[in-house]
Amino acid sequence: MEKTKHLSIDNSANLSNETFKEIFYKMWEIRFFDEKVDELFARGLIHGTTHLAVGQEATAAGSSAVLKKTDWITSTHRGHGHTLAKGTNVNEMMAELFGRTTGTNKGKGGSMHIADLDTGNLGANGIVGGGFPIAVGAALTSKMKKTKQVALSYGGDGSTNEGSFHEAVNLASIWDLPVVFFIENNKYGMSGSVEKMTNIPQLSERAKAYGIEGITIDGNNLIEVIETTYQAVEKARRGEGPTLIEAMTYRWKGHSKSDAKKYRTKQEEEQWRKEKDPIQQAKTTLIAAGIFTEEEAEEIRKNAKQAINDAVTFGENSPVVAVETMFEDVYAE
Repeated sequence: MEKTKHLSIDNSANLSNETFKEIFYKMWEIRFFDEKVDELFARGLIHGTTHLAVGQEATAAGSSAVLKKTDWITSTHRGHGHTLAKGTNVNEMMAELFGRTTGTNKGKGGSMHIADLDTGNLGANGIVGGGFPIAVGAALTSKMKKTKQVALSYGGDGSTNEGSFHEAVNLASIWDLPVVFFIENNKYGMSGSVEKMTNIPQLSERAKAYGIEGITIDGNNLIEVIETTYQAVEKARRGEGPTLIEAMTYRWKGHSKSDAKKYRTKQEEEQWRKEKDPIQQAKTTLIAAGIFTEEEAEEIRKNAKQAINDAVTFGENSPVVAVETMFEDVYAE
């Protein structure tokens, strides 16, 4: 397999050209998935609520790219991208949101509670900050069993104000656990801006209180996400303890379906869309690095879009979950 040794970009993870193409595909898959889910909710074909990560594709695709299949993740209420990037089948995931028996969790998890143990996904979580202690528990398992597995726990900026975050980071620190805390700072926790909710310029500074490394990166820069996460993951795998990564990004959509986004300006939204689109930035970088051509990039985009359309067809045509099964799968057997 051809390696990207000719790259003018950092590639300490030694990813192949094919892997970079797969990452770029995942970015489009994540965007098209969430855009389609937005449409399906508006049409009344999917019920409940949903939290979309359009505009945050580089954080999910880039960070997962350096994980092994046996590594773990814990996700958030805004977790479709994390789940897809870790390798969950897109058809099964779409069926899950439709509430169908062919879904990842037999149609009972829905948007906020998808888990996929086959890919190392210990679950999305409707409780803000709820995934951090779970990831620490997985990391403790790895250390005790000496399996060299790493846990990566996603959280939003608002989650760093939760007690579970501080308890988890503290425990991971004193026990030198192989865990990476990956904070997607998209500027707003619901309608509250980070500036109004915290009194530090960067959330990564909180790492100092626990004696671990903290770093802030451009979360819309795919290469920076890959490189930083790779270094943190390998550090954890070597037994050198946890890292706190703060990835600066932006959600193009509201917090949820009920969010009118009155707390931010149209000018701010347009600036992030036009100047800081992670997919367009990745495309420009990877074409310049010789990973693919403009034509090949367009083919990747089309393939991802078709995959989402096929997933919708699969979900719509799958059997609806029967009410009689509501008490099944409650406990492990």
